[in-house]
Amino acid sequence: MKIAIIAHDSKKELMVQFCSAYCGILSKHQLIATNTTGRQVSHATGLSIKRYLSGEGGAEQIAALLCCDEIDVLLFFRDPINPKASTVNDLDLLRLCDVHNIPVATNIATAEALILALERGDLDWRQAGNVSI
Repeated sequence: MKIAIIAHDSKKELMVQFCSAYCGILSKHQLIATNTTGRQVSHATGLSIKRYLSGEGGAEQIAALLCCDEIDVLLFFRDPINPKASTVNDLDLLRLCDVHNIPVATNIATAEALILALERGDLDWRQAGNVSI
C-alpha cells in the first residue's frame, strides 16, 4: 500500500515519534511525504520514503496523487490551532480523501487505528480495486 505522510511544523516531532513506534508496520509499505517531514522521519527511523517538495509544493503533489487514486492511506497530522499557511487548504486534502474514498488520519489516535487496521488487513480492499464514489 502507498501511505502519504504530511505534518504541520508543530506536529512533525509527533509524526516522527509515531513512525518510530510503528516502523515495523510502515516498513512493509511504500511511503511518500512532503520533503521536510519525510527527511525527519527517514532520518529517525531509517524508513525509505519518497519525498516531494517542501512547503507548498509537496502538498499539491500529494493532492494530485490523491486525485489519481495513487494513495491508499493519508496520515496528515494537522495543527488545528495554528495551521500552516499554504495554497492547498487542509480541507481540500480531506475533501479529496472523501471523494476518492481514501482512509485519512488527522491526529495520532486515528493514525494508530488506521495503522493497526492496515496490519490486520482491514484495508486490503484498497488493493483489490479502488472504489470512487
